[in-house]
Amino acid sequence: MLVDSHCHLDYYVEDEIEQVLDRAREAGIGRMVTIGVRMSQAARVKEIATRFPDVWGTVGIHPHNAGEGPLPTPEEIAAEADHPRIVGIGESGLDYFYDKAPRDAQAENFARHIRAARLAGLPLVVHARDADDDILAILRRERETGGAFDFLLHCFSSGRDLAEKAVEMGGYVSFSGILTFPKSQEIRDIARDLPAERLLVETDAPYLAPVPFRGKRCEPGMVAHTAKVLAEVRGLEMAALADLTTANFMRLFRKAS
Repeated sequence: MLVDSHCHLDYYVEDEIEQVLDRAREAGIGRMVTIGVRMSQAARVKEIATRFPDVWGTVGIHPHNAGEGPLPTPEEIAAEADHPRIVGIGESGLDYFYDKAPRDAQAENFARHIRAARLAGLPLVVHARDADDDILAILRRERETGGAFDFLLHCFSSGRDLAEKAVEMGGYVSFSGILTFPKSQEIRDIARDLPAERLLVETDAPYLAPVPFRGKRCEPGMVAHTAKVLAEVRGLEMAALADLTTANFMRLFRKAS
């Protein structure tokens, strides 16, 4: 069994969600996590996760949306996660590539989500793009001031330093279809070298379809192609890679057991 640890099922047309999930199951995907990007979306995430027994969810505010209005408190975010099908907080973090929200708003949003994850006792899903140094600085500061928390660097496309130092802090790293792209050798090298017990796979569907589907709309079932490449760079059989990443997922997202 494989797990798609990060997808956005509410981005699909309602009438096609069941078909998307059926194709995922046919591809051997046993669990999927549909990810929150706005608090106003939380009810929809919970509805989808409740309707389908192999789907779980998270709640949070994406860095792109951090400047849209007043930010919720950590307590308010944690309260939204008090639901049997919500297994994580986020995604939240920093995105300096698109810079769709002021950077101070992104940083405050990120810090509040870290504190919410600690309050809720759930892992934080971290979005990091072109902001490695500030991501590390905020993770360290929040650990030093508030204590440890579980987190996952999702859709990893950053530098080796962020990956290795995140793992040193107890973090996990998830690889998407980017791992399969021809120009992603540096990412494959990082995936090869990280501790096996910290690796996950995802799609970020409907975005970032892996080779051989690049340029097409991504679906959770396509995570098998990313897993195949990860197995190759780790020197593992697919069954062993599936067992490994599923066990890692269950250790991090304990509520999804």
